[in-house]
Amino acid sequence: MRTESHSVRIVPDDWIAPLNLGQYFDERPLHVDVGCGKGRFLLARAAAHPECNFLGIDRMLRRIRKVDNKVQRKQLDNVRLFRMDAFYATAFLLPTESVAAYYIFFPDPWPKKRHHAHRVFNNEFIDALFRTLKPGGEMHFATDHLPYFEEVLAALRADGRFEELPAFEPEDAEKTDFEMYYIQHVPIGRCSFRKPAL
Repeated sequence: MRTESHSVRIVPDDWIAPLNLGQYFDERPLHVDVGCGKGRFLLARAAAHPECNFLGIDRMLRRIRKVDNKVQRKQLDNVRLFRMDAFYATAFLLPTESVAAYYIFFPDPWPKKRHHAHRVFNNEFIDALFRTLKPGGEMHFATDHLPYFEEVLAALRADGRFEELPAFEPEDAEKTDFEMYYIQHVPIGRCSFRKPAL
């Protein structure tokens, strides 16, 4: 694998084998921001928690490039970026029991029923979350689309592999651009779950 010169982007040589995270991260716990968007949460969280490593995943190259520039300007040595589909990255590229926490905030809800198959949350994605979380690892979810929230919450509560936690509340500086807009207009659904420790 490689990164571009002066970039914090991860570009695998092999797109079907699990990432060798040790080439890019030290032993600090790994937190993954799925759909990092413009990076507001990722950058604030990484700056506030230098004891952790952070991987931001987004499929839009323009967003990744902008966040990359911000990471370099802020000289955050605990952040790497990965331009990749969230499901594929989680299901196939993140190693088993490698992630201490996932943040999945405001994914595209694909509100029309005929588009629901495009949503990131499905049984296979939940399986991938469980596989890649370390024992005791946590998953935090938020959306402004309450029907989607209820579906995700029901699916996670019905999955006996997870324990429900009090919902994660970001600090004001960590709130995503989506949240900064939508919190003024609609309720936000939040939930958090943990893979039980051994």
